[in-house]
Amino acid sequence: MLKVEGLESAYGDSRILFGIDLFVGAGEVVTLLGRNGMGKTTTVNSIFGLLKPRGGRVSIDGEDVTGRPPHVVAKRGLGLVPEGRQIFPTLSVEENLVATHRSDGPGAPKWTLDAVYRLFPRLKERRRNMGNQLSGGEQQMLAVGRALMTNPRLVVLDEATEGLAPLIREEIWACLTEIKNAGEAILVIDKNVDALTRFADRHVVIEKGRVAWSGTTAELRTTPAVKERFLHV
Repeated sequence: MLKVEGLESAYGDSRILFGIDLFVGAGEVVTLLGRNGMGKTTTVNSIFGLLKPRGGRVSIDGEDVTGRPPHVVAKRGLGLVPEGRQIFPTLSVEENLVATHRSDGPGAPKWTLDAVYRLFPRLKERRRNMGNQLSGGEQQMLAVGRALMTNPRLVVLDEATEGLAPLIREEIWACLTEIKNAGEAILVIDKNVDALTRFADRHVVIEKGRVAWSGTTAELRTTPAVKERFLHV
């Protein structure tokens, strides 16, 4: 459903992306891997129109959305969990969720307040708390829930578990597995390769703004040189 072809982007005179190619099919989990500063977040920003690409094409179900405003990309079925969470600090948990609710598709929406609260019971417990009163893990749960409330067909997570305690990380991974089992497609950035290979289908490795390697989880597990060369610090 998402196809990125020859994507090129820059910040001013600094070129960051040099022809990125990737795709995510319906119901598929794909990871975007690479060391810090290799262009992963720039790729996400370019897909969502937060940064206008200098070249290439981004399409959703065959429709060209290259450089379109973020709200247009979101309406085509993409939901974003941004790096740093970026929840509304002075809104309650429930207000954060309701603010992004969208149900434009046919039939009853899959993701409602009740559905998000079932996925993240802790958010229901804290639903009256302000965003700035939550722990880092709770804020990440809220950021994921907020993206789901747009009822996307593809959820994009930039640094899914960055800065979280190990137990909270495991809780986030378990919830992402549930989201996958619910039929959602996922494009995820994270540094925890071992966790990603437990539930992802394919992987795209970026090195200095270019795709250095791509393949299935089975191929990544049997190619230790990929992790050694492109992922280890």
